[in-house]
Amino acid sequence: MVFVSAGVTAENRTLTAADYAQAERFMSYNTAPLVDHAVQKVSWLDDSHFWYRDHDSTGDHFVQMDTVSGKVAPLFDQVKLAAALSKVTGKPVDASKLPVSGYGVAPDGRLDIAVQDTHYFCDLKNAGECVAGKGDVASGRNTGSEPGVLSPDKKSEAFIRHWNLWLRDTASGKEAQLTTDGVENFGYATDNAGWKHTDNAILEWSPDSKQIATFQQDQRKTGDMYLVTTNVGHPKLLSWKYPLVGDENVTMIERVIIDVSRRKVVRLQMPPDQHRSTLCDDVSCGPDGGWDDVKWAPDGKTLAFVSTSRYHQHEWFRIADVATGKVRTVFEETAKTYYESGMGKANWAYLPATHEAVWFSERSDWGQLYLYDLDTGKLKHAITTGEGNVTEMLKVDPATRTLWFRGVGRTQGVDPYYEQLWKVSLDGGQPILLTPEAADHTVDLSSDNKLFVDAWSTPTEPAVTVLRSAEDGHTVASIAKADISRLKAAGWVPPVPIIVKARDGKTDLYGMMFKPSHFDPSKKYPVIDYIYPGPQTGSVRGRSFLASHGDNQSLAELGFIVVAIDGMGTPWRSKSFHDTWFANMGDNTLPDQVAGLKDLGKRYPWIDLDRVGIWGHSGGGNASTDAMFRYPDFFKVAWSESGNHDNRNYEDDWAEKYQGELIVGKDGKGNYDDQANENHAANLKGHLMLVHGTLDDNVPPYESLLVTDALIKANKDFDLLLIPNVHHGYGAATPYATRRRWDYFVRYLAGDAPPKEYALKPWPWM
Repeated sequence: MVFVSAGVTAENRTLTAADYAQAERFMSYNTAPLVDHAVQKVSWLDDSHFWYRDHDSTGDHFVQMDTVSGKVAPLFDQVKLAAALSKVTGKPVDASKLPVSGYGVAPDGRLDIAVQDTHYFCDLKNAGECVAGKGDVASGRNTGSEPGVLSPDKKSEAFIRHWNLWLRDTASGKEAQLTTDGVENFGYATDNAGWKHTDNAILEWSPDSKQIATFQQDQRKTGDMYLVTTNVGHPKLLSWKYPLVGDENVTMIERVIIDVSRRKVVRLQMPPDQHRSTLCDDVSCGPDGGWDDVKWAPDGKTLAFVSTSRYHQHEWFRIADVATGKVRTVFEETAKTYYESGMGKANWAYLPATHEAVWFSERSDWGQLYLYDLDTGKLKHAITTGEGNVTEMLKVDPATRTLWFRGVGRTQGVDPYYEQLWKVSLDGGQPILLTPEAADHTVDLSSDNKLFVDAWSTPTEPAVTVLRSAEDGHTVASIAKADISRLKAAGWVPPVPIIVKARDGKTDLYGMMFKPSHFDPSKKYPVIDYIYPGPQTGSVRGRSFLASHGDNQSLAELGFIVVAIDGMGTPWRSKSFHDTWFANMGDNTLPDQVAGLKDLGKRYPWIDLDRVGIWGHSGGGNASTDAMFRYPDFFKVAWSESGNHDNRNYEDDWAEKYQGELIVGKDGKGNYDDQANENHAANLKGHLMLVHGTLDDNVPPYESLLVTDALIKANKDFDLLLIPNVHHGYGAATPYATRRRWDYFVRYLAGDAPPKEYALKPWPWM
């Protein structure tokens, strides 16, 4: 690790190891285990049974609930499972603390338990039977040497080998090759967005498991990214395809349908499509994987999909005849800035039985749902209207013409970031609110659309989890009520929700403030602004209850006020709010951060605006460095991790969506010049630490080195921490980087001396 010191300021007091230990008490690995019965996510086994992990002072309990009888029973014998895992791993396993980093129920009924990088598959009926193997907790399946995508009938899984798509019989393990013309960098179903590159297959099975919709991804002309390992001896060169902003040749896809039984490939009759989606900067964005903008008809005869233009300003809703490959464009939508289809998933639905489609649009300045006629391509009517957004369309029942969706900002007087569940008819009319509590609601619908589990909470109130009717929202049964007695007894204090004014002096911005548990209003506290500028998300880490929001409270314990503000240009509010700094990414919400902090400074005399620091990771690393260059007299100290400091050196899709096409004039100046941090490095006055992993394959380390080079040329003092052989996250070095961040603010913002080399405990696998 490399560290270049910029010198030490005068110090007022010396913090001890006990002070840091007090701060560490508020890290999530210490606080989360003190929250009992916080059930915020369940998994449905069938229409009348779901399972979840309950936790209390005695440990974790895997249980299932029968929605008919209301009875709760163990999901499996944890003692037998612990014994089995002990035998497999060769280490003692505590039945009350199963060492899982993830878990899921496999299609064959076995439990898929991930312990660090290894998966163990255990029979739920006979927990004594466990085998180790490769797996995917998200879908809960055992796989061969390559990760596969399970068919709906659970009899086959498709996977990639040597650039071609293969099939594996899940019962016998027998394999068959589906395609034969895949070649290097022009392979089938390959997963590569530049910033993400895995061995996963991106495809969608037809409902009858007889066909596969996927693509042949053409990267043959796409530019390469290179990294090298740090080790004794020759370094290992890592290379992969990574298109950049402005590249003439970027990754393209050719859409295909594969008839599994006949091993026949039907190429859709259309030009190659952009490697783009309506939801994010990849073709696979949702939490469950898959290909987001592709949906099969129930009979498997047609396929609906959405094509997105390179700069996300044009969308085409299309339907393909899978037998012939003929494609018909049904309707189109254009956006002056960029189009997005929602937050949690691609919010559109294909309803071939009634020749209709549900479509999401922000054309009214709010995210609403619309019903289209597939025969004419004409709009029939708006399904939802008014203020507030549809964030996630959860289910559509064509038989009852009912649609369930999560939304924000639709209830007067409720925090505009709190998600609630609504039901509405496809034929329009007033939506019915199914979750009336003024809180953030996490919901899981049963497959028959009759019931849903609702876990509601706020940043200061822990979760209450109930079973509700999907018809009218009435409570059917109580599942759990989180208990934070042990957390409070440990000294926990809740964050303070705040509302401040934006740059315009009118718009309300929402955020969180963290004060020391030993807060003294007679003192003056330096302020640390935790920032993530977006545009795809904000600084506040969710609106549900969390025992810890990163290390915000821990930093506060060291003598700071820590603030997180979702500035203009971040999502969940109106489209115009989100578009605030479109094509001006150097903005980074910084005018709002400054305005919000000044607003707080006017209200609270204990906030010291002469000592303001800022830090963030990735986009936050970019923004915190940018803050030191654009507001050098306001921000005094910044800690900047893994920043994408110049988006011309980041993958093409993300920046081109929010900044637009790279345009360079005859004088060599372009529209991306201002957003590049290195172009403003000469403005630095305060203390800046740049941090980066040397094997960061999301935001390459050269991003920080560009700023480093500019700072050296400008003869500026700064600090640099390079962490060898880690990626965008810092893995086992995370505790070290965290402690160094604490030290940096203690020394340079508070003017105090940190304890010598305090050791935070290793991050546990959770």
